[in-house]
Amino acid sequence: MDFGFRCPVILCLTLAVLASVLADLDDTLMGAPGSSVRLSENDPGLKKALKFAEDRYNMGSNTMHVRRVSKILSASKQLVKGIRYNIMVELSNTQCKKAARLMTCDFYPEEHNLKTEVCVFEVWDIPWERKSTLLKQKCQPAVDPKPVETNKVEFLSLSTSKPVEETEYLVELLGQFKEFMVRYNRTYSSKKDTERRLRIFHENLKTAEKLQSLDLGTAEYGVTKFSDLTEEEFRTLYLNPLLSQQKFQRSMKPAAMTHGPAPPSWDWREHGAVSPVKNQGMCGSCWAFSVTGNIEGQWFVKTGKLVSLSEQELVDCDTVDQACGGGLPSNAYEAIEKLGGLETETDYSYTGKKQSCDFTTDKVTAYINSSVELSKDENEIAAWLAENGPVSVALNAFAMQFYRKGVSHPLKIFCNPWMIDHAVLLVGYGERQGKPFWAIKNSWGEDYGEQGYYYLYRGSRLCGINKMCSSAIVN
Repeated sequence: MDFGFRCPVILCLTLAVLASVLADLDDTLMGAPGSSVRLSENDPGLKKALKFAEDRYNMGSNTMHVRRVSKILSASKQLVKGIRYNIMVELSNTQCKKAARLMTCDFYPEEHNLKTEVCVFEVWDIPWERKSTLLKQKCQPAVDPKPVETNKVEFLSLSTSKPVEETEYLVELLGQFKEFMVRYNRTYSSKKDTERRLRIFHENLKTAEKLQSLDLGTAEYGVTKFSDLTEEEFRTLYLNPLLSQQKFQRSMKPAAMTHGPAPPSWDWREHGAVSPVKNQGMCGSCWAFSVTGNIEGQWFVKTGKLVSLSEQELVDCDTVDQACGGGLPSNAYEAIEKLGGLETETDYSYTGKKQSCDFTTDKVTAYINSSVELSKDENEIAAWLAENGPVSVALNAFAMQFYRKGVSHPLKIFCNPWMIDHAVLLVGYGERQGKPFWAIKNSWGEDYGEQGYYYLYRGSRLCGINKMCSSAIVN
């Protein structure tokens, strides 16, 4: 599938990020640690890290003889809640057997006995806790390496003619891509397609790294099940372009004021008002999942019964919205009122594609009387949610493609609040590690994010989360 060329975000950031960083980061973050610094071989911290890595290597290897660092190829460090050392070295055989425990161990003078490996180590050292951890160890023979064995990725191989740094990077990249293909059961139609997906995967890793380095929250970004999709493919298959089109939105009456301020935290999952996470598949039907999730919560609040309602009914029978091509919650509420209600997921199951409408009034399980639009003030949204139930919302989902866990706080350059393209369900809010958050139920399956949930920083109208908040009303 090829949706044409669109400038990858990572290539367009060079100038924009500089301005955005100045605008979005406060003075305390301008000098934030994390940049990589190259080290000389005589650096005391590097020597300590090498000794630690050597010891861990020898403890874990099944070789008879001790191996030592014979050459440092590259070394750098980053300040990351301690010091993280990135080291690439050659390890060679010594004449000492492991059982001998000798203080000094010389290398073999004969070259044919001097077995050497190229190893990449990452060592995390926390000096004030006197604690070191080996985060990564990857080794391969330094001479005549075999091609890297991957899942249908046989088009790249390693050779000693490549620079050491390039060899290290390719080993890492291919390993990650193979792991991605196995985990998400990816197969591609041809070698050419596989190569293209690897290139996209590579670009997406860079984007995730940029998100990670500039995130102001506690989020972790990286490889997800969407990592082999271009930005355009991701938007076309999973997002909803109609949400940012003001001309398609139906006006709604404002929601009634709440009886009091928002409590410090609230989570409707703890009160039984939220059904399990669902999966919209490769269909831009997020609007339907957002609305049914809201109505499931409203029905529970009014009746005490939680039922899983049908999104497929909306995909098939809402004649105003565009099924997998996108839709608006405001239109969906009106369609449900005209239809007379919603069937259950069991009676009208999801297929992820538009079919002829098969709605039956006899099977209606839940109905609504009207719908309302909430305030754009996040404190008022939180108060309304805690008092009335989960809320249908929409946001800019760019950072969500690479989100893994934590409280996401992307810069505005990644998350333009006026470019809303994904509808979700707000089920609660709270605080983690000093970061206020919204708990968001997504519709990309439980293998996305934190068991299907996305956590977004709360309080700065991030990603347009406050712009399209609505709810059905059940009398």
